[in-house]
Amino acid sequence: MAVAITLFIVIFLSISLHFTEAQIGVCYGMIGDNLPSEKDVVSLYKSNGIGAMRLYSPDIAALQALQGSGIKLMLDVPIENLRSLAFNPSAARQWVRTNVVPFASSIKYIVVGNEVNPSHKFASSVLPTMQNVHNALISNNLRAIKHDINLNYALFTSPGTVVTDPNNGKNYQNLFDAMVDSIYAALAKVGAPNTAIVVSETGWPSAGGVAATVNNAGTYYRNLINHVKQGTPLKPGQALETYLFAMFDEDKKPGL
Repeated sequence: MAVAITLFIVIFLSISLHFTEAQIGVCYGMIGDNLPSEKDVVSLYKSNGIGAMRLYSPDIAALQALQGSGIKLMLDVPIENLRSLAFNPSAARQWVRTNVVPFASSIKYIVVGNEVNPSHKFASSVLPTMQNVHNALISNNLRAIKHDINLNYALFTSPGTVVTDPNNGKNYQNLFDAMVDSIYAALAKVGAPNTAIVVSETGWPSAGGVAATVNNAGTYYRNLINHVKQGTPLKPGQALETYLFAMFDEDKKPGL
């Protein structure tokens, strides 16, 4: 039996949930008039072993309830705040001082630009908001990590090791191997180390985004085709059945 992996994964959970078996968080939406109190929500998370939460805006009552709970938070900058934070660094500093600094021990990630596509009226505000919030975190002595991916690492053109997995000591020169091996490692943890993997979609856009060019697409596909014959650091010599996306440019397919 093979497991097919693709960029977009949908998982349907049964009623019997076991959140502690993996790093699973649950989003906490507040658009409703029949919801339990913030304290009760935090208690609900804890009683079900849910160790992570996403909050779509900095609700102070929820942030206070999370303190000392051990639950790690992914906190959004609300879309309506993007323009003010993008063009007013002092507003970004105030947002961080109010919504992040007092609750820093609970906050793991800050999200900027949720559901903002390239045609959205606030699209141009996403990058400067990220920069201003990032600078505000630094000015408050909070550790800020930028998750940039090196282009060579993504295109199989890195001259040497980029990432070493601290769990197994394996060295990675490309992102593809790291992603596939993360699936192998997860399967091994649940007792299925010999399950075969099929990569059901992988590709590179030729237009429409950063580094999306015909040349980069060609580089990715050529290097990928040669590389999958070799296996990965966890499964060397074990060729991967791989499907390139896609044969045609589907002009009626809506953009994301």
